Formats: sequence, structure tokens, C-alpha cells
Amino acid sequence: MKPNHLGHVHIKVNDLNKAEKFYTNMLGLEITEKVGNEFIFLSLGKHHHDVALMNVGKNAPYPKEFSTGLFHFAFEVKSMKEFAKFYKKFKLHKLPITTVDYGISKAMYTRDPSHNVVEIYVDTRNKVKHWKGHTKLLAEEAILEYLKEE
Repeated sequence: MKPNHLGHVHIKVNDLNKAEKFYTNMLGLEITEKVGNEFIFLSLGKHHHDVALMNVGKNAPYPKEFSTGLFHFAFEVKSMKEFAKFYKKFKLHKLPITTVDYGISKAMYTRDPSHNVVEIYVDTRNKVKHWKGHTKLLAEEAILEYLKEE
């Protein structure tokens, strides 16, 4: 017996308005439901919600970097061009970004306004089948190269 699929990610935030702007403006999720100043449900389009935001108050501490719990959650994009567009958008809005080439994927990590780590990645397993545990930084020039034909 096993679950059918991962239903959604439920995230605690300390400023619901800032979180709403991040997940809608930066990532393109659509609001499907709001419950006062307590919850916002967001969707990529196929389900009622893929992400739930829960307001835990302005005094809630940020997640600690070296503690147990969720490290990040990830959104997959279809191509390196789409990946590069997100990179450019994040840079334009001065979001912190770390980019990594895992061989099996290209990834970028940023933080939402409550410091939850969000990954955007493109799967490259058509070129490399298995991750060998190695990572290298992904240079900005290599990312922006995919936008040159625009």
C-alpha cells in the first residue's frame, strides 16, 4: 500500500501578504481560496491547491538552517529556457539565488519572505541517468545563454 501522489505542501509564513506576493508574482501560482488572514491556497492549475500558506504571525522565528525538518520543496520547469527566465526574474527582484548543476538536473534555490527554501529545477536525466553525488556551481553565463535567441 502507498499514497497516490504528493497532494500539497503546507508552509508556515510570518507575513501572509508578502508570501502571497512571492508565490503569485514570482512563481505564477494562482489563488484558489483565502481564509481571512490565516490561510491562502495556491494552485499550478490541476488541483485545488499545490501550496497552502498558513500565517503564524510576525514574531514567528525563521527556520533554522542546521536543524531537522524540511530543507526545501521544488518546482520543475520544462526547459533550460524557462529555467533561465526564472533566474532572470529572480535577479531582477534581487532575490538570493544559489545555482547548482547536479548533472541529472540544473537547480536554483531561493528563499520566500519567511526564509523557506524554494527550488526551481529542470530535469536533465536524458543526458545523465544517475546522480554520482557531485555538484558544481552553475555559472550565470551558462544560464543566460538559453535566452540569447530571444
